[in-house]
Amino acid sequence: MEAELRRRGHDVVAPDLPAGDDAALLSTYADTVLDALGDRPEPVVVAQSFGGFTAPLVCDRTPSRLLVLVAGMIPSPGEAPDDWWEATGYEVREHTDDVIATYYHDVPRELAEEALRRERDHPSAASMREPWPLSSWPDVPTRVLLCRDDRFFPAPFMRRVAGERLGIVPEEIDGGHCVALSRPVELADRLEAYLVPSHGA
Repeated sequence: MEAELRRRGHDVVAPDLPAGDDAALLSTYADTVLDALGDRPEPVVVAQSFGGFTAPLVCDRTPSRLLVLVAGMIPSPGEAPDDWWEATGYEVREHTDDVIATYYHDVPRELAEEALRRERDHPSAASMREPWPLSSWPDVPTRVLLCRDDRFFPAPFMRRVAGERLGIVPEEIDGGHCVALSRPVELADRLEAYLVPSHGA
């Protein structure tokens, strides 16, 4: 995904979030992203899955052009990630114990296996217990993009949560939970489309 966006001429920052540190907090992740951004003005912040807890913290601390959640968790004020599952009415899916079938079913096998080899212990236990610190969603244009073939966060679930928590009707893209690996060109197309005036960004 990073390579695809760079090929199109975009300045891309892919922060290396701390892993293996069970004391890391949500603020630790936000600090890492902000440090990586440096003095870049008004970034477009794109977050996938658990990144939905971190990205709004980033946008709350630096003026941002746009926040895009891709198959992203949407927190409520004061809600710890550990509590998100029950609070949203999430139901465990049949494939959850099979990592390939759940997350990488539409990713080329070699790439999926490489992703698994690079997996690290993240998020931390401390961040999972930490109440989300914002009192409201940051004042930044927000898009929610769900993945139609997502087996971990199924489309009907994501539509409901986005509507209940943000009042947003998500846009949709083909692909599973790791769409940045399975369909990087199509995802890059969507992200670029959000930047044109007709999309309000």
